[in-house]
Amino acid sequence: MSKVIVAGGGAAGMMAAVTAALNGHEVILLEKNEKLGKKIYITGKGRCNVTNACDVDGLFKAVLSNPKFLYSAFYGFDNQATMQFFEECGCRLKVERGDRVFPVSDHASDVISALQRKLKELYVDIRLGTEVKALVADQTVKGVVLKNGNTLEADAVIVATGGLSYPTTGSTGDGYRFAKQTGHELVETRPSLVPFETKESWCKDLMGLALKNVTITLKKDGKELFKEFGEMLFTHFGVSGPLVLSASGVYVQKAWKERVQLYIDLKPALTIEQLDKRLLRDFEDNRNKQFKNALAGLFPTRLIPVMIQLSGIDPETKINEITKKQRLDFVQIIKNVPLTVIGCRDFAEAIITKGGVSVKDINPSTMESKKVKNLYFAGEVLDLDAVTGGFNLQIAWSTGYLAGNNIEWL
Repeated sequence: MSKVIVAGGGAAGMMAAVTAALNGHEVILLEKNEKLGKKIYITGKGRCNVTNACDVDGLFKAVLSNPKFLYSAFYGFDNQATMQFFEECGCRLKVERGDRVFPVSDHASDVISALQRKLKELYVDIRLGTEVKALVADQTVKGVVLKNGNTLEADAVIVATGGLSYPTTGSTGDGYRFAKQTGHELVETRPSLVPFETKESWCKDLMGLALKNVTITLKKDGKELFKEFGEMLFTHFGVSGPLVLSASGVYVQKAWKERVQLYIDLKPALTIEQLDKRLLRDFEDNRNKQFKNALAGLFPTRLIPVMIQLSGIDPETKINEITKKQRLDFVQIIKNVPLTVIGCRDFAEAIITKGGVSVKDINPSTMESKKVKNLYFAGEVLDLDAVTGGFNLQIAWSTGYLAGNNIEWL
């Protein structure tokens, strides 16, 4: 048996603590917040997208940074293992669109409760309101120094303190400080899975409007970078929602400073030709109406003034006076509503952190540091991130499991 300290009571930390305890180690779980899993409570809009039910290849394809590093982690504890774990812990799951997995109850608290029950069942020593300030380490980790100045000795330490996203949940980059203190390389951190700020001011007029069943395409210099079908949301600063957050992962990965074009296809189920025929029928039915009064069947009410503005057609124009060219140009607009991305929001609104502890310094088979013996890193603190859909939590479960499963008996 070894004495193991886990710093951080989020997804990766709780899974690491459970796994280490299952292997017979004495485990102390340190969490600086007043409760465990504070960030889990807000994931998936409070429902917690536990994982994704795709095949294992799908897991790797969803990872944006260092997917090959996760080979042992994903094959050691994949999404099926995650689902089985939570079901056995009394948290029933369901699969929704896009293979997203949620608790049947739609309450993130059930995910945390399942983990807490398991931790207590395994006699893990959970210490809330206990902040780690530094590691005690040279070539080997010896323990941690707490904020109150006390030192806790340990045979192994697992750092699972998260990144910088949602700092109100306690993610303030502590693990990066520990890594730097012990000689590990850090990859520049940036907010990811984060809303876009746009140049166009009309987004503010649509604030709160959600569009379902649309396709967005991200392009730079005419080259397609991202294209996906789903849901998005207009905000006072630009756009957000599941589609935009996933697109931001690609945008942030490239670390662009230049503007990028984003196009919204409002009618992805229709081809250009089919949409033109639909428009012709609508125009024929409303041939004596003004343009501004003939679009109710095509768009949400709040979107109509914006579409009229983008069309360049005088809103007072009678439908029977609109030319074929104007109609065809309008079809193109409907299929490609243009927006200019000028940047991303900050860490306060980011779901995850891109960057972190370089995976070059970590053994991918064990999550142990290559620089300090018996020191492990797991979860968002590492330079690992993926698109939305439960994949980032799967990274946390898998790396936490691998760290907890590879601690030596001393």
